[in-house]
Formats: sequence, structure tokens, C-alpha cells
Amino acid sequence: MTTRTAPAPTAPSRRSVPVRHRKRRAGALPWLFLALPLLLLAVFTYIPVISMAWYSTTSWNGVSKRMPFVGVENYVEIFTRPQLFEVFLVSLYYVVAAFLQLAVALYFATLLSFRVRFGNLFKGLLFFPYLINGVAIAFVFLYFFRPDGTLDSLLEFVGLSGHQWLGDPDTVNYSLAGVSVWRYTGLNFVLFLGAIQSIPSDLYEASDMDGATRWQQFRHIILPGIRPVVGLMSILALAGSLSVFEIPYIMTGGANGSRTFVIQTVDMAFRFDKVGLASAMAFVLLALVLLVTWVQRRLFPDDRSTTP
Repeated sequence: MTTRTAPAPTAPSRRSVPVRHRKRRAGALPWLFLALPLLLLAVFTYIPVISMAWYSTTSWNGVSKRMPFVGVENYVEIFTRPQLFEVFLVSLYYVVAAFLQLAVALYFATLLSFRVRFGNLFKGLLFFPYLINGVAIAFVFLYFFRPDGTLDSLLEFVGLSGHQWLGDPDTVNYSLAGVSVWRYTGLNFVLFLGAIQSIPSDLYEASDMDGATRWQQFRHIILPGIRPVVGLMSILALAGSLSVFEIPYIMTGGANGSRTFVIQTVDMAFRFDKVGLASAMAFVLLALVLLVTWVQRRLFPDDRSTTP
């Protein structure tokens, strides 16, 4: 006599789960991974911006618990006091320096993207200044430009006289802008180099067979291939030149005509205890950077291809 055993229970198949439930879980999964980054972005970016916008409508001194509401008076004061906007002329030195460092970085990135003797050594030397702390760089160049410092000693060695590089209003901004070129060229160089090396090597081989020169390869292969990176770096360079703070604040404190808009904003908040006015100035700077970025993106879009 044979006995029958009951079949073992089987796990429910995937088909038994309703399709709408699977789609719902699949749609919620990306948001689960984005939850923490979005939370950090809100806490450290959007909430401070909203708080700054509220402070800009008050006459808060940064210490008192009272925040008297003044509306748009801070903005009216900013736009009716020319001396608050005259410091933007100092940013022109850094704008020129920013595009100079982009040109230098692109030149060396293009040169070292080909086989060059001691290429890795030159890559390390170019990128090394960006790894140094900004405060350390400021102190190094402070001794470099001081009277009887390194630069004056070199000039005297070749028979030239020294100069008050940071004490002369005619040369202080050139000196400070030169420091920013030395510091940030390495970062731009690495980004340009990575973009150039991502271009397929088949294009270079085909151009070599056609007898193209290095200049023709740069003009027709490299430059079109890295156009998005060039646009991005131009936006970052222009935005950074409008908000310069670290180097001139440490080296000169804004003296001798080297005061930038950010230095003036910091002084307004922490020296004169006008946090409300300083917040309005910071909000104006943010709006100006966003406006310049939007205009630049409209004039020089990344994708210039046309669709039929």
C-alpha cells in the first residue's frame, strides 16, 4: 500500500505580486537613495539661503534677540551708496586672471595629453599648488612680495630695483590676481586633461593619417570634444572671481584698494555689527552670480547641435 505525501509549499512567484506594487516599489527606490543627499542639500544650502533672505529684511546686529523688520531699506542703501559697488571694479582683475588661468591650463593640458618626456612629473608640478591650503599660500606669497622679500631679491640679483608690490595701489591687485592664477591653474588643468583623454584615440589616428597638425587636431578634435567642460569651467571661474575673499583678506586685509565685495560684506557683519545689511549684500552677490551664469549659459550653450 502506497501513501501520498502532501506537496511542499512553494514560495509565491513574482507574478503573484501585483504589477502596480512592483512599479510603486521601483519608483520609490531612487528616492530612498536620494533622501540623505537631498536632506544635506536642504540643511546646508537652501535653509541658509532662506535665512539669509530673512536677515536681509531686518536690522539685526548679529547678537541681539530682537530683529527689527526694515523691509527693503537694506537693499535701498546698497543701491544708493556707490562706494558699496565700487569694489566690484577690483573683481575685474580676477576676471582677467580667471580666463588667463583657463588658457594656461588648457594649453598645458593639450600639450601633456600627448606623449611628452617627463609628462607625469610636469602633471604633478602643475597640480601641486592646488593641494596646498589657501592660508598657507597667502602667507608664502606675503613673504614673497614683501619689501626685501624673495621677489625683490631676485630683481636685485639681475640688476633691477625692488618695489612695494602689496603697498602700491597700482600693483597690489595685479599681485593678488597672479597668486590666484598660480593656485587654481592646477585644478583647471586636471579637469581639462581628463576631458581631453576621454576623446577616442581613433580620431587622432585618423587625423594623423590625413596629415593634420597639432593645431588642427586641437581646433577640430580637442576643442569641440571638451566644449561642455570649457563652458562649465568658464562659469565656475567667473563666479569665483566675483566672490574672491581668502587671498586678499589674508595678504592685505583689503588695504590699498584691494578690498573685494566679499571682504566688504564680512567687515560689515563682523566689524560694524550690521548683519542685516551684510545679508542683503550677500543676497545681491548671489543674485548677481546667478544672473551672470544664466547669461553665460544663454550666450554659450554646451550643446550647439541643431535638431531637424
